[in-house]
Amino acid sequence: MLSYMATIHRRPDTLAVGAQLAAVGGFLDAYTFIRHHVFANLQSGNFLLLCVQATARHWRPAVLLLVPIVAFSVGVLLVEVLGLPRVERRVRRPLRLVLTLQITALAAIAALPADLPEEITTVTVSFVAALQFSTFTTLRDAPYTTLAESGNLLKALVAAHQWMTSREPADARRAGRYGTIVAAFVVGAAGGAIMTRLVGAPAIGTAAALLTSVLLTLIHQTRQLQRHTTTPPSPPPPRPPLR
Repeated sequence: MLSYMATIHRRPDTLAVGAQLAAVGGFLDAYTFIRHHVFANLQSGNFLLLCVQATARHWRPAVLLLVPIVAFSVGVLLVEVLGLPRVERRVRRPLRLVLTLQITALAAIAALPADLPEEITTVTVSFVAALQFSTFTTLRDAPYTTLAESGNLLKALVAAHQWMTSREPADARRAGRYGTIVAAFVVGAAGGAIMTRLVGAPAIGTAAALLTSVLLTLIHQTRQLQRHTTTPPSPPPPRPPLR
């Protein structure tokens, strides 16, 4: 049996959407690192720390590290379930549902008391990151991720090198797109660091606001596409009478 990855987002992302999502990714990484000294977006660090704690026989910290890993896994599986045909027939707008879940979760963290237990924040961010990581995977005509910039940086450098050797405009555009995503992540991380130090826990509401902007942008794009597909073509001009 062939395996496949279900998807709820079949339209490739525009550069504007991708840049906003990358800024969210950078913001969340800076927020969780400054407040809790962890990276809650992707789970490589948590797996590493899990191994370090387990080999040192620090069992309680090791078990606690499983919590964000499980939350991330639940987020990935939720997107997979929403992408199943039988579920899509019942959930009309799964992409909007996922973005609404992300916005609501982050807004809730921003509204809760600042002394909220660390585990609640890291689990929430891990869940939100999994939804974003699994949903937004294609920038224009190429794969990308909005949470980890090593791959995007690699693709930007490769495309830039190809442009220098081929002088093909397509290579230059691809390098520019990936470079923009990396820059947006850096800007988001810098903004997240500054705002978290200044505002504290409520700063995460900025990420919710950026995701709200993404949701509104996608709704606008969908309505534009629907308008273009439903508008009947103009009738041809009348032919002059034969004489």
